[in-house]
Formats: sequence, structure tokens, C-alpha cells
Amino acid sequence: MALGMMSGLALAVDPDEILDDPALEARAREISRELRCITCQSQSIDDSDAPLAKDLRLIVRERLVAGDSDQEIIAFMTQRYGDYVLLKPALRSDTAILWFAPLIAFGAALGGVFFYFRQIQKNSFNDDRDISSQYNDDMYTENHCTDDLYKDNTHKDGGDTDNPETT
Repeated sequence: MALGMMSGLALAVDPDEILDDPALEARAREISRELRCITCQSQSIDDSDAPLAKDLRLIVRERLVAGDSDQEIIAFMTQRYGDYVLLKPALRSDTAILWFAPLIAFGAALGGVFFYFRQIQKNSFNDDRDISSQYNDDMYTENHCTDDLYKDNTHKDGGDTDNPETT
């Protein structure tokens, strides 16, 4: 059962990679979780089955056995492969875009949604005004036509030609 749990934790780590010293192996696993597999790009070298990930795991273990600290091993890997090898790159001026690009993209998307709904609301208001304006125009035209009709049926002396009583 313990072997089954250990194999679940170490899916990509081959048995021949595991160090005899459990403390060193735990450190190797922790460092491996912080380093990106350059082949897979979305996995740590601890999770990746790629041959390059295995080579990187072996380098981490060799350096641990040689007595390097965790920071020295990470610095060695960064010097050799660049900041891209780090799953969580340090916040510096040259890596700031990696940290802030998701926030900028989210803010731009949120702003776009805001302006989209604002435009819909503005168009809806203008459509209501256009309908109201059209209604008022129709009412004015209707009243105006009625007035014109009335004027056409009226004599100069004020009498109505349609009504025989006024003539």
C-alpha cells in the first residue's frame, strides 16, 4: 500500500532516479516541482515523462548529492535555460509582463464588456427616443392635416361649407 501511494506521488520519476537519502529526495522533488519541463511547457519536470525532464531531474539530484543548496541549483538551471525554466519566475523588470499580462488582459476584457453593455443601453435609449419622436411627429402631422382640412372647408367669412346651418 505504501508503494502504491509512493508511485502515485512519483508518476514521472523513475525508480532509478530516486535518491537513497529520503531528505535529499524530498528536496529534489520540491525543486523539481518549481522547474518547468522545456519540452512540455505546462508541466514541472517532476510531472513530465519527457526525456529532457528526466535529464533535468538527474541534474538536480547530482547537484544535491554534490552539496549544492536549493537556491544554487535553481540559479544553475536558470543560468543554463533562462527564466523560462521557472514555473514561477521572479518578479523583475524583465519578467513583469509575465506577471501583469493576465491582469491587463482581464482588465481589457472587463472594460470591453462594460462599454459593450453601455453602448447597448445607449442605443436602447436612443431607440426609445426615436420611437417617441416618431410618435410625436405622427401626432403633429395628424393634427396638422386635420387643421388643414378644417381650413379648406371654411369660408372666408368663417362659415363652414359642410354645415348648412352656418351658411
